[in-house]
Amino acid sequence: MDSPTVPPFSVEDFRRRVARRNGSAGGDDYGDHRFNPELREMILGAKLRDAAVLIPVVGHPEGTTLILTQRTEKLRYHSGQIAFPGGSIDPDDASAEDAALRETEEEIGLDRGFIEILGRLPDYVSGSGFRVVPVLAVVRPGFILTLNEDEVDDVFEVPLSFLMDPANHAHRSKIWQGRERTFYEMPYGDRYIWGLTAGILRVLYERLYR
Repeated sequence: MDSPTVPPFSVEDFRRRVARRNGSAGGDDYGDHRFNPELREMILGAKLRDAAVLIPVVGHPEGTTLILTQRTEKLRYHSGQIAFPGGSIDPDDASAEDAALRETEEEIGLDRGFIEILGRLPDYVSGSGFRVVPVLAVVRPGFILTLNEDEVDDVFEVPLSFLMDPANHAHRSKIWQGRERTFYEMPYGDRYIWGLTAGILRVLYERLYR
């Protein structure tokens, strides 16, 4: 008997794609230097700080979404930008996954009991000096969020189908610290998703959906 068809962009479809393509590519293959090869030596030559973010996919009855945050303007890095929940990996964290879960709970109050870790994307090196581990997860609906106002101004959800549609991925450039930087952007209504977050979303598309 043929297995039932899994709807595209559903949680079950996401699970299957992660299971097929799970695992780090290793090395420094992914990061801002992919779009700015002339800056590769500068970006990879910096002393990189280890960080982890959660890519939280939620299977609502009305459709699958991904949780993102709007960072406060007070923060030292990526202030005011749209981001995944996450942050630096501390010495007490048992793993990148543990760091992503801890930071998610600290930032938006998402209880780890609602979160199922599925795997990772390859590490992503940011031009701001971080080596980021993107942790793939499914979030069970029914959670209640409480924002840490020192770190997060807002939290919202975007349809996974929108973020994984390459028609919504645009290449842009701007001058930053005296150099031209090329990056992805994925505007969603009045939300401007770009830079590190858009770069990781692009990797998610390339690894799982292209």
